[in-house]
Amino acid sequence: MGWEALARWGEDVTRIEPLTGGVANDVWSVRVNGRLAVGRLGTRSDADLAWETELLVHLDREGLTVPVPIPTTDGRLFADGLVVMTYLEGGPPETPADWRRVAGALRELHRLTRGWPQRPGWRSSTDLLHAETGTKIDLAAMPPEGVARCRAAWARLSGRPTCVVHGNPNAGNIRMTAHQVGLIDWDESHLDVPDLDLVLPGNAAGLDDAAYDIAAQASAAWEAAVCWDDDYAVRRLAEVRAI
Repeated sequence: MGWEALARWGEDVTRIEPLTGGVANDVWSVRVNGRLAVGRLGTRSDADLAWETELLVHLDREGLTVPVPIPTTDGRLFADGLVVMTYLEGGPPETPADWRRVAGALRELHRLTRGWPQRPGWRSSTDLLHAETGTKIDLAAMPPEGVARCRAAWARLSGRPTCVVHGNPNAGNIRMTAHQVGLIDWDESHLDVPDLDLVLPGNAAGLDDAAYDIAAQASAAWEAAVCWDDDYAVRRLAEVRAI
């Protein structure tokens, strides 16, 4: 149906301009009943969108600053692949103190989602010790030697508790003000080991040397697998140590 679905949010809805940064989706600023918002149109399944929107509603209710889905006129959180969410003000983290605040927000996300179900169709990093596919990942497409290195990195996470990870907490996906840390772009969020979110600039999460090494290797392996085989994925795989 495309952007025609925006009519499901009422008569006073306007698409304004495209927003940069998205790859898998068409993302625009929109105005809903005089209120600035963000519309995201993609091809993900209803089950996937239900998982993401229910997660965001839960996190908002628990006090985390996230884009909140705005319901359609008949109360749905998405329609025909389109999600409309509140717009978050703020800029990217710039200082070590900013990144420490980001680490605190990520740890709160992890605390609030212990026991959360896996995103439909996704696998965690430790699931991929035995599985070959999961949403964007197809290990059969990677060089066998690279798969062995990735699995060796993920094996170091075995047995740890899991929760929802944001999956891509880079500076472009963070909106900071003096009073809050907002996390946007939840496309990569799924159930996994929390340390994958905590490989931050300047080791802002304060991991000890051993924990940081395990997290950094596992994170590099994940990004290599999920992006394979573009130039970025090749660079990330090069960071994963040989066995």
